[in-house]
Amino acid sequence: MRPVSLFIATSLDGYIAREDGSVDWLFSDQDYGYSAFYERVDTVLMGRHTWQQVQQLGAYPYAGKPGIVFSHALSGTDDPDVQVVVDPVDTWLREHKQAAGGTIWLVGGAKLVDSCLQADLIDEFILSIHPVILGDGIPLFRPGHRTLPLTLIHQESFDTGLIQLTYQRPRE
Repeated sequence: MRPVSLFIATSLDGYIAREDGSVDWLFSDQDYGYSAFYERVDTVLMGRHTWQQVQQLGAYPYAGKPGIVFSHALSGTDDPDVQVVVDPVDTWLREHKQAAGGTIWLVGGAKLVDSCLQADLIDEFILSIHPVILGDGIPLFRPGHRTLPLTLIHQESFDTGLIQLTYQRPRE
């Protein structure tokens, strides 16, 4: 079964972006484990707002890895590597987790993360916690989730103050 991994940056107070979607506070001075993680990824999932942020970068940054955008507002994209899906994310993920392949990367955003949490479909949480307090913005986790126990499997701190925590969702 293919794992679903949430590899995401967050502020110390739990925000993944400013209210306007800006991530100008993220560190970009080093790799922070991204390359090693990216090597095991073969599918990239994101919501509409995250896709719109990605499009502002210019060329699709995940070349060679199919991108799946969950949206009811979009009808398609001009990018041949990216497919818009209107199916519920839990239906799509349950089917595609069974297929052969590598890690399914849940890029974001918050609404898609919320849907995956509600359906208990995230197997691995890799949180890069930046030493900054935003005070407001788009929260990584919305209130109201049931308790999901996690197991810490790796932790790493960097000289910039960033801490990366990797948790696994224990399965029976």
